[in-house]
Amino acid sequence: MEHEPAASIFLSLQESALGHVMRSSPALYPAVEILHIIGFVVLVGSILALDLRMLGLGRAIAIQPMAQLLLPLSRAGFLLAISMGFLLFSADASHVVKNPAFQSKLLLIAAALVNVVIAHSGPWRHVKSWHDEASGGAKATALISLVLWLGAICAGRLIAYF
Repeated sequence: MEHEPAASIFLSLQESALGHVMRSSPALYPAVEILHIIGFVVLVGSILALDLRMLGLGRAIAIQPMAQLLLPLSRAGFLLAISMGFLLFSADASHVVKNPAFQSKLLLIAAALVNVVIAHSGPWRHVKSWHDEASGGAKATALISLVLWLGAICAGRLIAYF
């Protein structure tokens, strides 16, 4: 019984005008899915490049200018992926919310966002002193970032199979 209010929220979203439009339009759902994919490609692609640089690859490229280029891209990709993901979710929210792959994806994204906060409030505050190599703390957050974001992509792909 205690889960009914939460379940009714997801059913209400699914049965809303938004959920109906997402399910009934033959072109809208695939278009939104493509935009969701573009969003996470931009997000994870930019993060992957920066994290690999932090871990020591591509030492010819300075970290700070690379971050200035890639961090705005990752933010834009995140906003696109999250907004399009919400639209996709609205089409079948009451079922998807129970999917273990979807739950794992949300948990991995939440953990990745916590890692971003830790990275930017800790190691990244000293980026100007790194010269050509990131600090140990920055490398740790980069490695964690790679694992979490790639895990979120894998979990997202597995939603269709559960």
